[in-house]
Amino acid sequence: MAFKVASGVNDKPMSTVNFKGQEISSMVLTKMREVAEAYLGLSVKNAVVTVPAYFNDSQRKATIDAGAIAGLNVIRIINKPTAVAIAYGLDQRSDCDGKRNIFVFDLGGGTLDVSILTIKGDAFEVKATARNTRLGGEDFDSRMMNYFVEFKKKNKVDISGNPKSLRRLRTACERAKMILSFAFVTTVEVDFLFMGINFSSSITRPKFEVINMDFH
Repeated sequence: MAFKVASGVNDKPMSTVNFKGQEISSMVLTKMREVAEAYLGLSVKNAVVTVPAYFNDSQRKATIDAGAIAGLNVIRIINKPTAVAIAYGLDQRSDCDGKRNIFVFDLGGGTLDVSILTIKGDAFEVKATARNTRLGGEDFDSRMMNYFVEFKKKNKVDISGNPKSLRRLRTACERAKMILSFAFVTTVEVDFLFMGINFSSSITRPKFEVINMDFH
């Protein structure tokens, strides 16, 4: 399938596709089937597919059809928060009896989803969902990158108009964000960031929290 690449936010490359969403989904599922088969060394025919809790019946049916196009027998569609609960064994906890309410917080690259589900025995029921399509991990990367861009401006170096330098700095900031999820401090380093100048600066978790404070 032919497509063109356009410039997105912060000069991020974006694929422009004019195609049926169902068929795009089938391409993704085909790729995931190939990945699973390469890992297992076996042919994969049956699958359980997770979908966002807010998907309606037609969207769920379209996902099953996309699986069929990808050569998969979709034996069940389950909600993402339910999949999270199963993955963490929340339905197997022995310290809880009866019905339990679980809050699932799903912060992805570009969206934030929260769900409340009730677990009673083997039954999972999604009670409520909410989402923010304008908040995700990429926003935290951008905040850290912008922080360092302003820092360099104060030191008479302005890289704000150099897309290549910004992309390299963003990548380094994404790595730093991941490290700060378990460490108190880390260093952002980019060799020859701009005009032959090496960039190196530390950032602490409290500082990272401050520059993202309005996202709380």
